Order: sequence, then structure tokens, then C-alpha cells
Amino acid sequence: ELRHRASPWQRNLGYPLAMLGLLALTGISILIVCFHVLELLLDDAAMPRGIQDASLGQVSFSIFGSFGAALQVVLILYLMVSSVVGFYSSPLFTQLLPKRQDTPLTKIIGNCVSLLVLSSALPVFSRTLGITRFDLLGDFGRFNWLGNFYIVFFYNMGFAGLTTRCLVKKVSWTVRAELVRAFGED
Repeated sequence: ELRHRASPWQRNLGYPLAMLGLLALTGISILIVCFHVLELLLDDAAMPRGIQDASLGQVSFSIFGSFGAALQVVLILYLMVSSVVGFYSSPLFTQLLPKRQDTPLTKIIGNCVSLLVLSSALPVFSRTLGITRFDLLGDFGRFNWLGNFYIVFFYNMGFAGLTTRCLVKKVSWTVRAELVRAFGED
């Protein structure tokens, strides 16, 4: 119903641009994680341990300078939004989704706790994936397991593999279904 009420500009330009943007952000995050996996295999310095001597503003946290830092911020925001969407899309937590003017206090508290846990895990998540090296002023690099090569390596490989699988599955099956529908084949 919402798609039918959308303006032609929104249907023909807005939705495809939004889809291309999401595909680009997902592809960039997969490429960064794959590059980080290669870095892990070649150099021990790629482990997401804390930075001891680098202070804020004196050392660039991106090899691409300001553009890389802006890309890191966009990717972290994208990962934050996608993790919240994924959380509320999982079958276990769909009942927690708030409803307009019909949400009891216990659900509101549950939503606050869930969002707090997700936002607290985001800095460690982005450091483990190699998206950023910035500690977010919390020194999250002090966790002992961030120094374990196997945990970090398999975490990165799992993220890259599952994200690629999801991307290929969703995009290729949707495109194939649309092509079948467009050509009228069964």
C-alpha cells in the first residue's frame, strides 16, 4: 500500500538510489573486512589491541585521511542501523518492537536495554572487524580476547562470509524473480 502511494520520483529514483547506496555500503564493508583479514594474516600489528601512544588529533586513524575518516563514520552508522534492523527482524525479538501509543512500560524498558547493549557493543564490533582503529575514548582494546588471533580471524571471516551470502542470496534471488516476472516465464 505504501509503494502504491509513493510518488513516481520516489519509486523511480529514490528507491533505486537507496538500494544502490545500501549495496555500496555493504560491499565496501565486506571489502574492508576482507582487507583486514589479509592484514591479520600478514602482520601482527593489525590485531585490534588498544593504541597506547597515539593521542587524539595527532595521528590519523585512516590511511585515506579525511575521506577515510568520513567513510569510517558512515560505515559505523550503517552497521549501527543494520544491527538494530537485524535485531528487530529476528523472530525472537519481533514481539519487542514498539507499537505507536500501545507500548507497555516493560517493553519500553526492554527496548532501552536492547539498544544500550547494541550501542555498547558497536565500538568493539567495528574495531574487531577492522573498520576503525579509534578507541572511541573508552579504551576498548584492553579486552584480552582482542589479542587472540583465532577469535578475531574467525569473527572477521564469519562476518565477511555471512554478509556476502546474505547479499548474494537477497540480491540475486530478487533480481531473478523480477526478471522471471518481467518476461512472464514460470
